[in-house]
Amino acid sequence: MSRALDHAEALIACPSVTPARGLVFDALERILAPLGFEIDRFLAGEGAAAVENLFAIRRGPPRARHFAFAGHLDVVPPGEGWASAPFLPERRGDLLYGRGAVDMKGAIAAMAAAAENLPADAGTLSFVITGDEEGPALHGTRALIERMKERGDIPDLILVGEPTSVNRLGDMAKIGRRGSVNIWLTVEGTQGHVAYPHLADNPITKLVAMLAELKALHLDGGTDWFQPSNLEVTDLEVGNPAHNVIPARASARISIRFNDTHTGAALVAKVDAIAEKHGGSARAVVSGEAFLTPPGDFSAIIADAVRAETNVSPELSTTGGTSDARFLKDIAPVIEFGLVNATMHKTDEAVAIADLDTLARIYARIARAALQA
Repeated sequence: MSRALDHAEALIACPSVTPARGLVFDALERILAPLGFEIDRFLAGEGAAAVENLFAIRRGPPRARHFAFAGHLDVVPPGEGWASAPFLPERRGDLLYGRGAVDMKGAIAAMAAAAENLPADAGTLSFVITGDEEGPALHGTRALIERMKERGDIPDLILVGEPTSVNRLGDMAKIGRRGSVNIWLTVEGTQGHVAYPHLADNPITKLVAMLAELKALHLDGGTDWFQPSNLEVTDLEVGNPAHNVIPARASARISIRFNDTHTGAALVAKVDAIAEKHGGSARAVVSGEAFLTPPGDFSAIIADAVRAETNVSPELSTTGGTSDARFLKDIAPVIEFGLVNATMHKTDEAVAIADLDTLARIYARIARAALQA
């Protein structure tokens, strides 16, 4: 019997649409506590927005190295059209179906199975698990980091189990991520009749000019490890139901994914200046800065473990969206590696059952080598 499969089914069976708390954390605690882990569960945030977080640690000998597995138990809403109930794990053929099978209850299950095969005296092993990654990510991993600092339990290395593989298990690991900033742009004008434009001030004209200048920006040409930064217009809003009225306000939203040649603050300042030039204003939220864990001993440990189990050499990449690695990189070197991501967030999300066992073996190799490094 596959321990990783058993664990995955137990976790998938607990509905945990973000923000997650309660039953799914109970299930993980039942898996980890018998393995000798000290479990620290706590809520962060207020009211309906409160999320649960879990830090579990099994201490090794004094002055032993500390390796951490990190991930999230919350999932995106399943939506309609599933062939089977999204929170009733179902094996069909060689696949296990259920929301979170890939992103990322399957990986957490493999981590737990790996821990079962790692002796307690190998070193200090921990789990950094949040219920707030798929949502705003305000009260999840950031709160866990503060908790870990208070406890004095800072890992030497961290592996995040995001589904990084593309075509087959092991073909890609993430050694960094681009940063992300969303900016809301507003232009105020003066409402008036379209036949008397001299008596009005059309904010749409200013907003269009502003967006044209923003889209014309050449942010960079990319770097050795990062693709070029890109700025995209993601929303336009006027809300004007009348065909013969010049509106009083127009707004837009842009999103910038940026590499490590920029900071969020510098990009916000650049956009602010252009918005002001066109008579508008900007409000920004930087959700993460770009970061890179340079190739070295840690990435070599991961690559060696993947090759040993799959005969595949993982590509080291920084592509894709953001993850909680953007917070964890502030306390320790962090790399992401996990399952094939083809069905994440999709209807009928599924993982190859064989991949769960292989990933558990890879994770065990990584943890063992990281603790001996």
